[in-house]
Amino acid sequence: MTTAKRIDGKAKADQLAASITEQTAALLREHGLRPGLAVVIIGDDPASQVYVRNKKRRAEACGFFSVQHTLAEDTSQTDVLKLIDSLNNDEAIHGILVQLPLPEHLDEQTITQAVAPTKDVDGFHFVNIGKLTAGHTADAFVPCTPAGCMLMIEDELGPDLSGKNAVIIGRSNIVGKPMASLLLQRNATITITHSRTADLSAVVSNADIVVAAVGRANMVKADWIKPGAVVIDVGINRVETRIDGETRSRLTGDVDYDDVCSVAGAVTPVPGGVGPMTITMLMFNTLRSARLSAGLEG
Repeated sequence: MTTAKRIDGKAKADQLAASITEQTAALLREHGLRPGLAVVIIGDDPASQVYVRNKKRRAEACGFFSVQHTLAEDTSQTDVLKLIDSLNNDEAIHGILVQLPLPEHLDEQTITQAVAPTKDVDGFHFVNIGKLTAGHTADAFVPCTPAGCMLMIEDELGPDLSGKNAVIIGRSNIVGKPMASLLLQRNATITITHSRTADLSAVVSNADIVVAAVGRANMVKADWIKPGAVVIDVGINRVETRIDGETRSRLTGDVDYDDVCSVAGAVTPVPGGVGPMTITMLMFNTLRSARLSAGLEG
């Protein structure tokens, strides 16, 4: 029985972060410019707190100016929009990230669209989405998770995916749709699947590249996978298991990793696959934003 290559997202992210750190130092030395990242978190969602802490730690390690705005759960939409407006006009800030999910009384679309497209390092603004869809990404920001996935796919298959079939499981604006645009730009043939897709496993079984981003633990099994396929698992699901009489929670992806490893050519694990790349691509976008603001790119 063959065993798939384990795609080490953490090692890839650390390598990329080292390059970002070097470029940040050079930008400060040669142009007196330090990339600035502002993170806005509203409420006290525990998972969001962990994500924000990790992002802040990575930003500071890269040499960025990093600021966090922590707002109460009941903060009004008016106050959130005022904060975003002030950050849009702050020359020391090149990237603005509003941590999702938001409390229910806030309108996610209104708030994410209030971030200036030139500082939208999450790639959620309609201007950036439009540029990505049209293939004009020279001065646009690509959402961090798909951008990280793309780098890992290119490591395995090269930059030209001509003749490759790619199946994306999930049609979200954050992962599924931008992932399709990136794969199309690399000449792959794309199928986007979702909860309404008939005979999903049969569709997936023709894929040379599988990107699973649906949020269902261990859904993708070995008999779904074409031998030798590259499988990118975006899912982060917390499942409870009984160990030595105790109930413990652990993270697992949308892919049954051990099962799929018997068939696939390469697979990302969860944790340690896509997650670290997402945070590092946020730093990559913030550095690009700083460079674009000084006319050094684009």
